[in-house]
Amino acid sequence: MATLVALALLAVPVAAQLAPELQRPEVPLGLDLYMPVPDDNPLTHEKVALGRRLFSDTILSRDRRVACVTCHEPERAFTDGRAVAVGIFGRTGTRNVPTLVNRGYGATFFWDGRISTLEAQVLQPIQDRKEMDLTVPDAIERLQDHHDYPALFQAAFGRTITPDDLGWALASYVRTILSGNSRIDRYMNGDRDALSAQARRGLTIFRGQGNCATCHVGPTLTDERFHNTGVAWQEGTLLDQGRYMVTGVEEDRGAFKTPTLRNVDRTAPYMHDGSITTLEEVIDYYDRGGNKNIHLDPELQPLKLAAEEKQALVALLRSLSGTIQEGLPASVIESPRAARHP
Repeated sequence: MATLVALALLAVPVAAQLAPELQRPEVPLGLDLYMPVPDDNPLTHEKVALGRRLFSDTILSRDRRVACVTCHEPERAFTDGRAVAVGIFGRTGTRNVPTLVNRGYGATFFWDGRISTLEAQVLQPIQDRKEMDLTVPDAIERLQDHHDYPALFQAAFGRTITPDDLGWALASYVRTILSGNSRIDRYMNGDRDALSAQARRGLTIFRGQGNCATCHVGPTLTDERFHNTGVAWQEGTLLDQGRYMVTGVEEDRGAFKTPTLRNVDRTAPYMHDGSITTLEEVIDYYDRGGNKNIHLDPELQPLKLAAEEKQALVALLRSLSGTIQEGLPASVIESPRAARHP
């Protein structure tokens, strides 16, 4: 059975393929030794800085009022606190905004895993009608007409702006959004006082009776796989097809990616639809075995936890929040804020 033992790995700076000019952030304690970076998009100082600026710029939305940071707020662990996403003109989506922390380690992206690279993922919200509603060609035209961006793209890529460059710059920045050095990381690395007795009890339940470590595993606390936990099924009706729309596999109806548990106490509301508002309610949901349906993951069974065991699990989950860092070193940056363009 997989456990949280992987959190004991000592962190080292992001992989050696980073270009020398990049100001490398110190990777927080608890993350993996290796972050995969595509050979055709190595991290550089110029690309990360450019991606960071684009992330905060409303120029990429049709109405010039919404930026990536609008839905991915640093103070909320790069989520937005809403049940579902809200984009331009108040248009609402159908799924909860996932955190961006440690997504450089991701295998697939979005709740249904329909995108396989970070470079492709970052372009989707720009084009989505309910989010930013701007075509990539229109975005490139706006950037080319801007007073700063042509020179910034030239410095980062050595050419005029291309759609690939837009995706590569944004992906480079997102790869620098890292979270670790939580109380559980310090505990797993030898600081026996980092966790309270209650949280230590929660860790035992997490690994054992709670069966949580089956899906929430490794340094990022997600197996990057898809599970039907019953959330999409309400009174026998399937409200969201989930992974099925990508694979066409019957068993994938209502299955969604396992979310990371890092900083989970900052990312409410929970589940793919934001339908559960507190950690206590999440634990109650799993304690009763989820919503029954024909494709429910067999790992979900009623837990029959006592009240104090549930409280111990909550204490453990709150211990998973730690340092969040992004972009360039904290000594030379401020948190991203959306820059509006009239």
